[in-house]
Amino acid sequence: MKVFHQLDDIPGDFGPAIVSVGNFDGVHRAHRHVIDEIVRRAKAGKAQAVVVTFDPHPSRILRPDHNFKLLTPLPEKLRLLELTDVGVVLLLPFSRDLSLMTAHRFAHEILKKRLHAREVHEGYNFHFGHKAAGNIQVLRELGREMGFEVHDYPEMRLRGENVSSSHIRKLLTEGRVSRARHLLARPFSILSTAGRGRGYGTKYTVPTINLAPYEELVPKDGVYITRTRIGQECFDSVTNVGNRPTFGADSFAIETHLLNFHPLELSAETEVEIHFLDRLRDEIKFPSVDALKEQIGRDVRKAQKYLRRLGQKPLPRSKQ
Repeated sequence: MKVFHQLDDIPGDFGPAIVSVGNFDGVHRAHRHVIDEIVRRAKAGKAQAVVVTFDPHPSRILRPDHNFKLLTPLPEKLRLLELTDVGVVLLLPFSRDLSLMTAHRFAHEILKKRLHAREVHEGYNFHFGHKAAGNIQVLRELGREMGFEVHDYPEMRLRGENVSSSHIRKLLTEGRVSRARHLLARPFSILSTAGRGRGYGTKYTVPTINLAPYEELVPKDGVYITRTRIGQECFDSVTNVGNRPTFGADSFAIETHLLNFHPLELSAETEVEIHFLDRLRDEIKFPSVDALKEQIGRDVRKAQKYLRRLGQKPLPRSKQ
């Protein structure tokens, strides 16, 4: 997969292209449906399959006070896009200047002039251009003017739920990671490194690991059944997200207890990726550390039963 980081990276003889434009945050089932179609049509028509997306996410420029959190930070989004077999990603730097570009100019400068688009594929609620003035109908009219076809896709629903990035964010903020997993077609995951102060050495010898600070979306505070990848090894796990009320206020952490633990190599750079499978319970303030330990034992037994039922399906791995 080639990644163009600006318009001037695109060769002058590029194209023809089958294109989809969007944020693709989460690269969920509905995104995959559109991308699979542009890949299929590009192969059949001897064209390039191109995804156009933006960095940073437009919400961070247009609504800077919104505290917008991503489902998939950019490196993870690019990794997931690469798994789709799309040939090219145009990663446009989203700036105030780009936000002021009219729908007509966007279609002419980017879709027609730079990408030589033959087809453009978008979801039913696609908007583009300054103040989101362009929609599917506007795009279709511009396509007739500029020589590309427009294919639009209806809302995808799964078990009565809308498959969209915003709905998946809502599910995660409610702690409903199992439902989010179905809409994403994979477990929601966060990728970071081990937190500081864990006493790194030649061997890591305790079964609990804290994640380094993570700035994007995490599930609602609580205790979850998870699988955790540390470097190249995967562990069944139980993960606590939140403030650990038994230990006092202002102690937010993402803390994972590895169930099938053995001592392992670990450095400050070792990747730690947590995949959220299901929610066990809310956080509780316990009267003592012993009471907390007893509850952790119950959590572990429930997680082990769940994981036995689920089977040992492999986790999707980030590229090293």
